[in-house]
Formats: sequence, structure tokens, C-alpha cells
Amino acid sequence: MEIDVQVAKQWLDATVDDQGTPVYFLDCREPGEHQTASIPGTNLVPMSQWPPSQEHIQAMQGKRIVVFCHHGGRSLRVTQWLRQNGYPETLSMAGGIDDWSCQIDPSIPRY
Repeated sequence: MEIDVQVAKQWLDATVDDQGTPVYFLDCREPGEHQTASIPGTNLVPMSQWPPSQEHIQAMQGKRIVVFCHHGGRSLRVTQWLRQNGYPETLSMAGGIDDWSCQIDPSIPRY
């Protein structure tokens, strides 16, 4: 149900997962958090605004979804919701944007 930031980075760079499926990166943090720190190429869909809009649902169709938040708790809840609602291959990025900042891109502020 989770992937680490190293695998997530590979998928984000390639825009596909290991099987060649397009990947949709979903940031479920709130807008203020997103303004403080964000990963380029990802989509903000705050958990407080769930269920997501029809626009976001359509954008996720046929893609592997990777959800992230600050540390990984909210993204696990969103991942569970997506898995129960027609997206069984959804994964949570373990450690969230905090691990991404520590291991992948230290230019992204930690908070």
C-alpha cells in the first residue's frame, strides 16, 4: 500500500510506473502547506475537499495514483478511500514530502 520516496522519484521523472502505466501524483495536503513546500509536477487535491471533483476523478482515470502528504498519515487515509472507490492500485508515498525533502530534494523546505 506504500512506496518509498526513491521509487516515487523514479516514477515522477519517468511519468510512468514500472509497468509503463502513467502516474498521477496527488498531494492531499492543504493549500497553505502546498505554498510552503511542493513537488513540481504533482496535483494538489486537499483531503479537506474530499471527495475530489469530477475534474480530478477524470484526470486520474487509467493512471497509477501516488498520494502524499506531510509525513504519510493523511495520504494513507486518502489511499484507502481511493482503493475502496475504484482505484485499487493507489499507493501512499511513505514519509511524505518531509522524507522527499530529506532524501530527494533538500531545496524543498521542511516544516
